[in-house]
Amino acid sequence: MAAVTPSQFLIRSSPHNSLPSLIGFRRTHLGLEPKLVARGIGWKSCERRRGRKEYVTKKAAERGWVVRCTAEGMEKGMLMRGRAGEPKITVPERFKVVTLLALVMCLCNADRVVMSVAIVPLAAEHGWSNSFLGIVQSSFLWGYVFSSVIGGVLVDRYGGKKVMACGVALWSLATLLTPWAATHSTLSLLAVRAFFGLAEGVALPAMSTLVSRWFPINERASAVGISMAGFHLGNVTGLLVTPIVISSIGISGPFVLFTSLGLLWLTMWGYGATSDPRESHLISQSELRLIQAGKTESSVRNGKFLPLRLLLSKLPTWAIIFANITNNWGYFVLLSWMPVYFKSVSDHFLGHPFLAVC
Repeated sequence: MAAVTPSQFLIRSSPHNSLPSLIGFRRTHLGLEPKLVARGIGWKSCERRRGRKEYVTKKAAERGWVVRCTAEGMEKGMLMRGRAGEPKITVPERFKVVTLLALVMCLCNADRVVMSVAIVPLAAEHGWSNSFLGIVQSSFLWGYVFSSVIGGVLVDRYGGKKVMACGVALWSLATLLTPWAATHSTLSLLAVRAFFGLAEGVALPAMSTLVSRWFPINERASAVGISMAGFHLGNVTGLLVTPIVISSIGISGPFVLFTSLGLLWLTMWGYGATSDPRESHLISQSELRLIQAGKTESSVRNGKFLPLRLLLSKLPTWAIIFANITNNWGYFVLLSWMPVYFKSVSDHFLGHPFLAVC
C-alpha cells in the first residue's frame, strides 16, 4: 500500500490576523484531494480596551456587528450595533429614567404655575374678587393634601411607573378642562382644580420610589437633586412661557400647550421606563448588577409597613413635617399670589395721578 505523506498547508498571516487562515492542501501520492475547502476566517486580533476584549469576524465587520465580551465576565455574548473598530457610546438606562423624571417634575410644576398667571386675566374677565381668588388658588391643595398620602400607598402597591403615568394623564386632562370650567360655573372650576391637585399629589411619592429602585445608594442623592432641579425649573418655565402664550394665542393657549407636552411625555414614559430595573428589557446585565450591588436590604418584609403610630412617635418625623410646613408656607404664598400682587400694584401706580402723568 502506497505511503501517504501528511497533508501540508500554507499559512497566511498578516499583522492584523493573529490566527492563521487555511489556504490550501497539496495532493497526496494517491492523487486524492482534500474535501476541506480553504476559507479566510479573518479573525481580528484580540484587543484589550478598558478591560474588554473584542473579536470581529470578517463577515460581522461587513455587516456592522461587533461581538464584545468583558474580561470580568460581564455582558458576554452581547451583540451591539455599530461599525467595526468604532466604539459605541451607550447611555445607562438609569440616566434615561432620571431624565424623564426631571422632565415630568418640570411639567408638574409648570402646570401648577399656569393658573397662577392665567388667573389675573380670568379675574378681570369674570369680575372675581380677591376673596374668591383665594378660594380658587386653595382648591388645588384640597386634593393635593390627600393624594400625597394616598399616592404613596398606591406606588407601593402598583409601582411607580403606573401611578406616575396615571397621575400625568389625569392632571393633563384637568389642565385642559380648566379654561372651560372657568367659563362654565364656579362649582365646576373648583372641582377641576381640586381634581388637578388630587392627580398631582402622586408625583413626589412616585418619583422617590423610582429613584430608590433605579439607583444605588451612592447615586440617589444626585438623582433626587436632578429630579428636583426639574421641579423648580417648572416654575421658571411656567412663569416665562404662560404670559407669552396668553398674549399671542389667548387664555386657553398655555393650558393646551402643557397638556400636549404631558401627552408627549407619556409616550416616552410608556416605552422607556419600568417600575423596577429588573423588569426592563433595555438594561444591560452589568448595569443591573451595579444597581443591585448598591442596595441594602429593606426593613419592610412581606408587604408589612411600619405603623403610623411608630412613625409619629419619632422626633425626626416631626422635624421633617415642620420643615415642610415652613417651606411651603412661603413657597405657595409666593407662587399663588405673586402675579396677582404685581397686577394690583401696577394698577395702583397707574391709577395715581402723578405717576400716571409721569
